[in-house]
Amino acid sequence: MLSVRVMKKIGILVFILLIPGFFYYLLVKKGENRYHPLPVYGNKTLAKTFHKVHGKEIPDTIYHTLSDFHLTDQNGKPVSFKTLDDKIFVVNFFYTHCPTVCNTINGYMDSLARNFEKEKTVYFVSITVDPKNDSPEVLKKYSEQFTDHGPKWLFLTGDTSTIYNLARNGLLVNAVDAGNGNYIYSDRMVLIDSHKRIRGYYTGAQFTDVLRLNDEIKVLVYEEIRNREEPLY
Repeated sequence: MLSVRVMKKIGILVFILLIPGFFYYLLVKKGENRYHPLPVYGNKTLAKTFHKVHGKEIPDTIYHTLSDFHLTDQNGKPVSFKTLDDKIFVVNFFYTHCPTVCNTINGYMDSLARNFEKEKTVYFVSITVDPKNDSPEVLKKYSEQFTDHGPKWLFLTGDTSTIYNLARNGLLVNAVDAGNGNYIYSDRMVLIDSHKRIRGYYTGAQFTDVLRLNDEIKVLVYEEIRNREEPLY
């Protein structure tokens, strides 16, 4: 269960997140010149195709993207790229018998999920690094301490090769079984756009980083809206 201290922090975070930010007001209301897209992380290569910007041909860029995966959620339902088609989503890693930090991070995920509850394009994904013990039934019970966000917050399990490959080669973060019930894994929350590209890393237990993530989800939502009309780059 979450400690009183963590609950107080999360309560403060919810209050802050639910206030329409001045930053977001400037982003949406004050014109295109104020917009700055988020970076794209991972290796990049130039394609042999081009696009035009102000009449000038610019080489297209091939960005690092996540590979498809097949996992199972807390309700025993299969989850893959198809589940997250055209979605922005935030990913973190945890395990249910983690002493403290996992509950703190997932507490913040709960707050973010509440803040974006009405935004249909934004999802949240928490993946166990201990799938041997964290079955769908165990994940379901663990998830009950948080708000029920339905399909918008998925707790995932599966085979270790899929999970660790997704962490290291897809999300570019650590995930290792250190033996004796210990795990080395990243405490980062990772922001993914609808093209399965990495757009941000945030320390999941750090209050200020979670606030930054909250704003940058809004930036990404706005970017996706703009891209439907005209590609940014």
